[in-house]
Amino acid sequence: MTIIDNRRVALSRRGQRMPASPIRKLMPLADAAKARGIRVYHLNIGQPDIETPACMLDRLKQIDDRVLAYSPSSGTPAFLQSLRSYYEHRLGLSLEIDQILATTGGSEAILFAFMACANEGDDILVVEPFYANYLSFAAMAGVNVVPVTSRGREGFHLPERAIWERTVTPRTRLVILCNPSNPTGTVYRRDELEMVVDFCREHGLFLISDEVYREFVYDGRKAISALELAGAEELVVVVDSLSKRYSACGIRLGALVTRNAEVYDACLRMAQGRLSPPGLAQFIAVGAESLGEEYTRQIVSEYQRRRDVLYEGLTSIPGVFLEKPEGAFYCVVRLPIDDAERFAAWMLSDFEHEGETVLVAPARGFYASPLGGNEIRIAYVLKEEDLRRSVELIRIALKQYKEG
Repeated sequence: MTIIDNRRVALSRRGQRMPASPIRKLMPLADAAKARGIRVYHLNIGQPDIETPACMLDRLKQIDDRVLAYSPSSGTPAFLQSLRSYYEHRLGLSLEIDQILATTGGSEAILFAFMACANEGDDILVVEPFYANYLSFAAMAGVNVVPVTSRGREGFHLPERAIWERTVTPRTRLVILCNPSNPTGTVYRRDELEMVVDFCREHGLFLISDEVYREFVYDGRKAISALELAGAEELVVVVDSLSKRYSACGIRLGALVTRNAEVYDACLRMAQGRLSPPGLAQFIAVGAESLGEEYTRQIVSEYQRRRDVLYEGLTSIPGVFLEKPEGAFYCVVRLPIDDAERFAAWMLSDFEHEGETVLVAPARGFYASPLGGNEIRIAYVLKEEDLRRSVELIRIALKQYKEG
């Protein structure tokens, strides 16, 4: 609380509820380590080191606009058509232009969906561990996160229907899934998704499907879009993004996709309220139309090799446990310690080996329940050589930490 001219001004409840990001909260310690001359390997954030495709970067040279004007609130016709074509030719899904809404990153799509599908004070069911920023979006929308807990020993696959039935409340309005999952790397099977759709249909709930990582699936798997599920047309809202698909996080461009006309219309009015999604980003994104499936195969193959390097290295460390990720480029790792956040901070403030250390994300912030205290989330977005070095540093750090 602040005193101004003898009058009290108080932060809003929404402001007080906003959590710190577990992905970025240790960055000041990382910056301090770098200032001491220590090299820090960043495994905390999903920022790929793979180059953005040249066909997208080259679009920047083609801009000849004399005025960088607002773009249409729903998105430019060229960008929307490019997404419609992607869904048709890559996923076999037929969509109309007025079922696709361009957003400022997938983040805005999630926020729009929360606000369109739930009232302030309502409950949303979230499978934990979950993308930590769901808590931030829930705080902004004024809704309550109710966790449905998945377990590492089960590969973080969805719990059985009985668990969902025990968790739903009279104020539950929606379910949100991330498939493939950030932070666990789990890819949900069709039967799991159909169970959730049946649950949502019977309880009158929306299903928000965060499919940002749908291209990144390994060992011959296929990610099932919620848009494919029969009988779910009015329930499903899909969140999409170009950030990871084309290693273009900085353009902040995503999409909300739904066949529910009322939801689309509500989100469009929200989009009009914020005026327009980034026009330059949409212009750049159209360049991706020239990328074929071979591009995706190469990128997926690269991430699968990185996953294998990380998995084999981490599971060779005594006391470390993780299931092999099935998709995305993240994993949740259980460490043989009590407090992973303290350990992660210690690696930045007190540990270094040959002038190097590692930054990871404590997993506690990816749960709504008091779980994850001895877990970390790792993003395997670095080249294989750097991942091997990072694993070795974690091995040495754990030994020193436990001995100390």
